[in-house]
Amino acid sequence: MQKGVLPIGVLPSSKRKSRVSICIFAVLSAAILGSNPAAADCRSGPSPNVEWQDCNKSRLMLGGSDLTGANLAGADFTSTDFRDTNLSGANLEKALLVRASLAGATAKNANFSRVEAYRTSFAGASMPDASFASAEGERADFSGADLTGVDFSKAELGRAIFQKATITGAKFPLANLSRADFQGVVFEGPINFDRAFMFLTQIQGLDLSAATGLTQWQVDLACGDAKTKLPAGLTAPKNWPCDFQLD
Repeated sequence: MQKGVLPIGVLPSSKRKSRVSICIFAVLSAAILGSNPAAADCRSGPSPNVEWQDCNKSRLMLGGSDLTGANLAGADFTSTDFRDTNLSGANLEKALLVRASLAGATAKNANFSRVEAYRTSFAGASMPDASFASAEGERADFSGADLTGVDFSKAELGRAIFQKATITGAKFPLANLSRADFQGVVFEGPINFDRAFMFLTQIQGLDLSAATGLTQWQVDLACGDAKTKLPAGLTAPKNWPCDFQLD
């Protein structure tokens, strides 16, 4: 072989190292881009599957929008109007919904886990099989909403209003339901109250005979009346603790 001439297909050492570096960079870039979600476009308008993760969308009028499948995780929707909006399948995990209105919204299978929803209105919303796991929903209004199969595990729901809501199959394990109002709720079959905190929870007139997870200490803390029906083995206290108007 002629001196200084490399065999065909063999690159000089410096070029081989350069090509290896380029290949490694390309592989790492593909892995990173493939694992990350699409970048948020905070300036885009409301649309299905929109990417608004961590965007500031507070105090906007979004009523009637179609946000099905949207990624709204971590976004700030303080005082935003979502009335009659379609949020089915949307991801709102850790979103800020303080004093927002989702009245009449549709949110089937939506993810509201760990949202902050203080004084938020969900009145009349249709949210079957949504998740509010570990959500902060103090004084939230769920009156008249369809909450069939909704997961409220570990949610903070102090003074929340559930009057006339449909809660068939809803789950409240380890939820804080202190002073929450369940008067007039509609449900068929068991409701899971496993280890829920029910201090002054209003259950007047409810037939809870099929409820699961209820224990005597929960009943003794709650507010029932002569029409309240309890699961077998539990008894109504001689004096329910709510012979007064809750503020």
